[in-house]
Amino acid sequence: MTKTGNDADPQPRGELAIRTLAMPADANPSGDIFGGWVLSQMDIAGGITAAACARGRVATVAVTAMTFHLPVYVGDVMCVYALIEKIGRTSITVALEAWALRGRTGARVKVTEGRFVYVAIDAEGRPRPVPREEEAV
Repeated sequence: MTKTGNDADPQPRGELAIRTLAMPADANPSGDIFGGWVLSQMDIAGGITAAACARGRVATVAVTAMTFHLPVYVGDVMCVYALIEKIGRTSITVALEAWALRGRTGARVKVTEGRFVYVAIDAEGRPRPVPREEEAV
């Protein structure tokens, strides 16, 4: 049975981008994983997705939305799903959802969701156009 922080959305949206184990070093003394760690994992997942779309380097330029639904605990396996929402001339907007597989029960719960914006950059770090499908090599 799938349980989520939002029962109207019982399944992850998008493709699995990363999966990682929440470790004691990432937690406060109560065993809750720091929100900054969760945010960084989501940024990594979004960056991987945006870089594949851009076929090259990207940089995070904005987190336009971020909602923490439930805590992540030591021992949870955190899975981050990514869905490209918009491709601009140089930017890519990625919707991200973080789901935790809870320790011994294996229950899957949505813990966090957000929207991140990346910009495609060249070797000098300047914005460059995102290649279009028709430009595929």
